Amino acid sequence: MNPQLLGDLTLALALLVGLLAVGTALGRSLGVHQWGIPEALLAGTLGLLIAPGGGLVALIPPRVIAIWDQLPLILLTLVFGTLLLGKPLPRLNGLLRPLGAQMLLALTLAFGQYLVASLAVLLVLGPLLHVSPVMACLIEVAYEGGHGSAAAMGPTYERLGVEGGQALGLAMATVGLLASTLVGGLVVVIARARGWLMAPAAATRGSAQPAIAGETADTAPGERLSRWLINLALVGIAVAIGYGLMALLQLLAARTGGGFAVVIDALPVFPLALIGSLLVRLVLERLGAGELTCTKVQSRIGTVSADLLIVAATACLDLSLLAQDWLPLTVLALIGLAWNLAVVLMLARHSLPAPWFERGILEFGQATGVAASGLLLLNMADPDDQSDALTPFSIKQLLLQPLLAGGVITVVAPLAIAGWGLPVWTGVCLGLTVLWIVLALLLGRLGGQAAP
Repeated sequence: MNPQLLGDLTLALALLVGLLAVGTALGRSLGVHQWGIPEALLAGTLGLLIAPGGGLVALIPPRVIAIWDQLPLILLTLVFGTLLLGKPLPRLNGLLRPLGAQMLLALTLAFGQYLVASLAVLLVLGPLLHVSPVMACLIEVAYEGGHGSAAAMGPTYERLGVEGGQALGLAMATVGLLASTLVGGLVVVIARARGWLMAPAAATRGSAQPAIAGETADTAPGERLSRWLINLALVGIAVAIGYGLMALLQLLAARTGGGFAVVIDALPVFPLALIGSLLVRLVLERLGAGELTCTKVQSRIGTVSADLLIVAATACLDLSLLAQDWLPLTVLALIGLAWNLAVVLMLARHSLPAPWFERGILEFGQATGVAASGLLLLNMADPDDQSDALTPFSIKQLLLQPLLAGGVITVVAPLAIAGWGLPVWTGVCLGLTVLWIVLALLLGRLGGQAAP
């Protein structure tokens, strides 16, 4: 490796970890967690203040920002590599109810984002600001898909008439990332006060982390190190499988071309890392070696990766993007956030099995920011990992990721708007959104869900 690149990479990682450490220490001393503000967001804000895009004082070199800008996708892939490793895979008969409810909630959120954005463009932004109809895709691609999907779909939007489509998508993804952690954190605080959490007494994360399962004060440092190295290696294998699957899909796409190639070009690697996580867990259980994985270690790997992702993404913000086209961005951002909150607070409590809030806030984070935001919010609501919310969420991601948040539907939506017209697309989204809501409520009633 080039010595200069190695030095820059070392500096970038050291500064990122240092920011997270400072932000965590400062956040705990100020008690920001009690107000629903994650320490990682505070650390990222500190980084933004000294980054070139923050506009205050540019202390962080641009070459470090360039490296940080590439880290969110890598860290998100690492998060997905941990999702199914830490716990035994559930039996199918016990998973169908929560999985079905989680999928219907996710579908309602995604198609509802298309619906409210289409209505806003059709009734307000189009007549008054003359924006392109394709801007009706902006909430889903940015909130559900995040920066990676927004960057991938940007050229398509520009070809269909959205000037600066990539910049708009990235700006919207930035708003979603901030809103998912900040607003989501405040919702967790409200939930704690109203008794919506499964274990309210244990729902405030303090400075002490829970002990790793099987560790005591007398556990040898060598044994702890060995446990961490084994679990990191297993995550690495899951991620490597994901990249291998991506290489195979790209090879197949190059030979077939057409719509399949378009979808694969926009497909991020992290859902494939989730497949890798599933495969590694299956092999371990078949070999009777499931004890090699540690739930708490895998949880910490995922949590730290999610925290670093939030820090890097926040510090890399370019505030000038938010200044351009601020009015349509503000309208779309607010109605998208309002929709997500309404679905989680009104539909989730009547459709999801208990603990409904932990399952719902995880979905809110995913549908507003990225999956890492959902994990961060779940950690705030359930710091001791007492709920079983993560497993059905992970399986749901595996099933729906090829469709939404950068999948087939995300790719097809702007083409459908251009071909069918926005009124027809709005009608389709309305019909599907109503269908998902009815099915979710019916499933909740059949399952006897009763929210407190």
